[in-house]
Amino acid sequence: MIANEFIKSGQNVRKYYQRRLPSNSSKDYYYMLRETPNNESIIVEYGFLDSTVDDVSQIKNNWEELAEAVVRALADYVGVTYIPPEGSTSNYYIVKSGDTLYSIARNYGVTVNALKSANNLESNNLTIGMRLVIPTDVVTPDDSNIYIVQPGDSLYKIANLYGMTVNELKTLNNLTSNNISIGQQLKVLETDITPANTYVVKAGDSLYSIAKRYGINVNTLKSANNKTSNLLSIGEILTIPNTNDIYRTHIVVPGDTLWSLARNYGTTVDQIKSLNGLNNNVLSLGMILNIPN
Repeated sequence: MIANEFIKSGQNVRKYYQRRLPSNSSKDYYYMLRETPNNESIIVEYGFLDSTVDDVSQIKNNWEELAEAVVRALADYVGVTYIPPEGSTSNYYIVKSGDTLYSIARNYGVTVNALKSANNLESNNLTIGMRLVIPTDVVTPDDSNIYIVQPGDSLYKIANLYGMTVNELKTLNNLTSNNISIGQQLKVLETDITPANTYVVKAGDSLYSIAKRYGINVNTLKSANNKTSNLLSIGEILTIPNTNDIYRTHIVVPGDTLWSLARNYGTTVDQIKSLNGLNNNVLSLGMILNIPN
């Protein structure tokens, strides 16, 4: 839950796990947790000062949002209502049955794009109980976008494309039936339409942060986009490879070695190390490894 809140806050998530004590697997590996009995305990590493990526800048610039991400997750976990800190510039909305991004955006006077950006959403899908950040100082433009009806279109298809319901699309266009004609102009909400397997680079993005968001290795992301450097440009469209076609996951258990895993999965030690960005052969219990298919 904390990891998900970090992601929604635009932060990197390296991994989350429970590491067991090798000499007694009923105990936690870390002394601080092991010696805190009768409590549920967790350690959150917000970043590393010697990081060569963006840990330092994120901690410096976004430490308040990082802290609040943990508070929001823990509030959800124990079942209490999260109350933003006094003076917070963010408002929150809990998704209810029947909500769409379009209806929420309209209610708060923001664009769907602004709502998606504030919550790091890659699709228009919502789940009941989801907490959305409502951006401030963003005004919905007076004019809607125009969509030209194409052969094979239906109101359902167009509404789904723009994250609307059919009724919302009909209301916006004063339609009394579901009939549309080729070439007809329909008002639609402002949004960016990109294929589901792509990502549009935004300010502050890095290959590392994008790869972590989608649970893939930087080298895998570079390879899928034929990139030879780590440079990105704002607005650049990256192809996100289907991880199911690239690798499966394995949680390290006692006795595992890179050699035994390579043998069991029919791959090589070097391939496992490359896919996981490993510089040595050391494994830790509970570690999540990507295994090439």
